[in-house]
Amino acid sequence: MNDPRTIALITGVLALLTAATGVGQFLKRHPDRGLDPAAVRTFNSRLRGWWILCTVLAAAFWLGTTATVVLFGLVSFWALREFITLTPTRKGDHRALFWVFFLFTPLHYVLVGMNRYDIFSVFLPVYATLFVLTRVAVAGDYKRFLERTAKIQAGLVVCVYCLSFAPALLQVPIPAAATGRSGNFRLLFFLILLVQFADCMQYVWSRMLGRRLVAAAVSSNRTWEGLLGSATSTALLAAVLWWAAPPFQPWQAALAGLIVAVMGFAGGMTMSAIKRDRGVKDYGTLVVGHGGVLDRIDSMCFAAPVFYHITLLVTGAKP
Repeated sequence: MNDPRTIALITGVLALLTAATGVGQFLKRHPDRGLDPAAVRTFNSRLRGWWILCTVLAAAFWLGTTATVVLFGLVSFWALREFITLTPTRKGDHRALFWVFFLFTPLHYVLVGMNRYDIFSVFLPVYATLFVLTRVAVAGDYKRFLERTAKIQAGLVVCVYCLSFAPALLQVPIPAAATGRSGNFRLLFFLILLVQFADCMQYVWSRMLGRRLVAAAVSSNRTWEGLLGSATSTALLAAVLWWAAPPFQPWQAALAGLIVAVMGFAGGMTMSAIKRDRGVKDYGTLVVGHGGVLDRIDSMCFAAPVFYHITLLVTGAKP
């Protein structure tokens, strides 16, 4: 964590956040600049949320691999809670959910921390799925059986399984050029930075040039122009910061950035569709200015497993 590249990356991000905060406060104090006050408030509230997230992540990184895995485990637990709470459950689901929350979720992250890819890659999608189906059936409540079990399975896969590939990056063998574990932490930070930047650029480009909505009934803020601008901007940023991700060359980093932006967009659209179906704006209110935890990690959930496997392809490593 003390090598020059890691310090440069974190310092650069903090400098950008500080500059953006200064701009946000200036615009707040000068409403005569002609900008939409609601957009300025949204910008400032998001910045406050990003400061909180960056502080928590920095603390976890400093404490080490175990603390980072535990942090992501807690985030997964809370996100799954938001996901399940959003839709109604029946009494026959409750015991299955107990085991999902207090056995399968923590045990999955234990396997991630132990770097047992051979087990955790199938633990939730196979064994937890079989358990949930059986446990709900044994409860004797067959009404809307497929709908209820599918919801639990979807929550497990998106909120726990997919997100866990982010901290799993800390275990990927990387070139010896990286100092100790610093290279792995930079790799994880690189992914988080790309996902957050892609989300921000999606919003900015949609506001500036957005004309054609991707799916108006699902999201009134996501446009094809925003997706194209976000993917291009994120690819350029990734190419510039290729040195922060040890296995990548500039063109590989750019391609990874492009894919991360597209997958993040897919995650945002998917989770928005679920919210629209349930008639809510946000999954929760835990993070000020950002809605619930799941509102902030929806893009990460879709981007993390793809980025993880791209990294394996680039390094040629076996998990």
